[in-house]
Amino acid sequence: MSHPYDYDVVVLGGGPGGYVAAIRAAQLGLKTALIEKENLGGVCLNWGCIPTKALIRNADIIRLLGRGKEFGFKFTGLEVDYRVAVKRSRQVANRLVKGVGFLMRKNGIEVIQGFGQLTDPHTLEVEGKRVTAANIILATGARPALLPGVEADGRHLLTYRQAIVQEELPERLIIVGAGPIGMEFAYVFNAYGVQVTVVEMLPHVLPNEDPEVAAVVAKAFRKYGVRLLEGTRTEAIETTDSGVQVRVKHLESGEEETLVGDQVLIAIGVKPNSAGIGLETAGVATDARGWVTVNEVMQTNVPHIYAIGDLNGRLPLAHVASAQGVVAAETIAGAETLPLDDYSNMPRCTYCHPQVASIGLTEAQAREAGYELAVGKFPFQANGKALGLGEREGFVKIIMDAKYHEILGVHMVGPEVTELLPELSLARMLELTPEEIARNVHAHPTLSEAIMEAAHAALGHAIHI
Repeated sequence: MSHPYDYDVVVLGGGPGGYVAAIRAAQLGLKTALIEKENLGGVCLNWGCIPTKALIRNADIIRLLGRGKEFGFKFTGLEVDYRVAVKRSRQVANRLVKGVGFLMRKNGIEVIQGFGQLTDPHTLEVEGKRVTAANIILATGARPALLPGVEADGRHLLTYRQAIVQEELPERLIIVGAGPIGMEFAYVFNAYGVQVTVVEMLPHVLPNEDPEVAAVVAKAFRKYGVRLLEGTRTEAIETTDSGVQVRVKHLESGEEETLVGDQVLIAIGVKPNSAGIGLETAGVATDARGWVTVNEVMQTNVPHIYAIGDLNGRLPLAHVASAQGVVAAETIAGAETLPLDDYSNMPRCTYCHPQVASIGLTEAQAREAGYELAVGKFPFQANGKALGLGEREGFVKIIMDAKYHEILGVHMVGPEVTELLPELSLARMLELTPEEIARNVHAHPTLSEAIMEAAHAALGHAIHI
């Protein structure tokens, strides 16, 4: 690109959206710089997706060791050290962050350390230094949303960012919000012996998931000893000398209750990091809640400025940010790309035990949209591999349009179901139907056979149930 600017592309923010956008831009021959105020890899690699998965692995092992009788082993004096689990999670995160640094060097991307701010539509200022660009990709992410009047002090009131690095466990933890973050932390802390209570205002945990799926997770968590308060609103949080008091209201009965704990983890979603980065100066439009408005190729209302990832609020997930980053870079380079306008095909995963994975519409959403449905369901208790693993809870559910057999949604709960999604999202992307999935021979015994069986079931001829 010939122009009077320092760079063809400058990316603001080095999370899974930003660094991927920078790599794709550099691959396409664009002179690229990336501005990051803190850590390459962003929240996902440093404080979110990656370190939590390391902690969940520890929790899974503890859970398995508790099932010794079933598997025929016993021992005395098991000791678990949560500090080591946290240390391991930091090592995993740090290794990946170093890997991102290597990728920046390998692709000839200049990393500018510091807080970047737009000063006009083509200029960013970073710690007093001016950087100009023909195109700008904003990837500043989001931060935890808090309840009105609540400040996270890192001692009694925590966000995921503080919870992920604390090495001392509380005796009693109250979690406000039963989305993926709340449920994953509930799973980890409970495995390490913490008395956990989860408060969710909506009627069931994992409120964006199919109610049948959520019911399986809720049953498992209650069996673990986690107290789940569904349909319960958090009215007030107060810190005391000894910990916290959380006043909640059970919406169905109208009764109030005061929960007492050592800490509260607020996990009610995120809000965009759109303030203070100079959007107004550059003329970039946001909606009323601060999310930057974009089209299907991530362009803002200022055509050479793009916004990707959590900042645009389309679907705040790391893999969505990465996909958007690729589309933005390809659009800038004039390369062939695949615009993103349907986010229902984006995978949604929760990594507690049992795992949850879904794409598309829930049954209720599909009926609301006016479809006549055929639903195929297959339980893991009829799957040989799941029985061999001792993981029989859960199911695969395929929702299809009865007329054209289009796959409208897939909802899974059970062992390693997050790894089973790609076959189904690929099927939806290529407009395959359950016929093709059912005829695609799946290796035996594997968990993936449950997908084939659910496809058969949707067509009215399940084989093994």
